[in-house]
Amino acid sequence: MKTILVCLFVLVCLTSTAQEISGPELLERSIAFHDPAGNWKTFRGTLHIELTMPGRPDRSSEVTIDLPKQYFESRVTREGNTTERTLIKGVCEFSLNGDTAPSEVAIKEHRGDCQRTKLMRNYYTYLYGLPMKLKDPGTNIHEKIARKTFKGKEYLVLKVTYDEAVGSDTWYFYFDPETHAMEVYQFFKDERKNDGEYILLKDILEVNGIKIPKTRAWYYNSNDGYLGTDDLVKSSGP
Repeated sequence: MKTILVCLFVLVCLTSTAQEISGPELLERSIAFHDPAGNWKTFRGTLHIELTMPGRPDRSSEVTIDLPKQYFESRVTREGNTTERTLIKGVCEFSLNGDTAPSEVAIKEHRGDCQRTKLMRNYYTYLYGLPMKLKDPGTNIHEKIARKTFKGKEYLVLKVTYDEAVGSDTWYFYFDPETHAMEVYQFFKDERKNDGEYILLKDILEVNGIKIPKTRAWYYNSNDGYLGTDDLVKSSGP
C-alpha cells in the first residue's frame, strides 16, 4: 500500500507541474537560467557564426551587437565576397569587399539596402537574445503551458503570439522541465497547414554571463526536411 501511495504521489506531481506553473512564470524561470544576472539589456559583444546548408556554400559571419549604443554590424564572407553592413541609431552603411561606395547593381546583387540590414539586426538580436527577447513589448505570452514530447524528450511548451504591428507568426518554445533551459523553438505562419520551421538547439556557449545556445539546426515542420545549421563557434568582448 505504501508503495502504491508513493507512486501515486509521484504521478500527481509530474502531471501537475505543467498545470501549476503559468506561461509568464515559465519564461521567468528560463530567463533565470540563461541570463541570471540580467546582462542581456546591456549586451556588447561579437558573435562568430558558421552557417552550413546542404547544396550551398558555407557562410562565415561576425556579428557585433551593442544594445546600449544601438549599434549593429555584420561582416559576412561567402564565395570569396565579403559584405560589411552597420546600423547605428537607424543610419545604415554598406560595403562590398572593402568598397564603401559600391554600384547600385552591386548593392542590389548583394542585398546591401538598409531594409535588409535592419532585418538582419532584428534576426540576430531576436534569436540570440532568446528567451529574454520574449519580454519585449508586443509579445503575448500565453498563460497556459503544455507538456509535450518532441523528438523523444518531454518538454514544457510555451505558446507565444505577437501584436499585429510586431508579427503574425505563432511560436512555441520548448523548455527542459527541470533546468528550464530552452532547447527547441518552432514557428508557424498558418498552423493548420503545418508550415514554418522548428529549430533544435544544442550545447551552450556562455557570452557575457549569458548562456546562449551554441548550435541551431533548422528543419521544416511539414516533412522534417533539413535546412541548415548555424554554429556559434566563439565570441569576443566589445
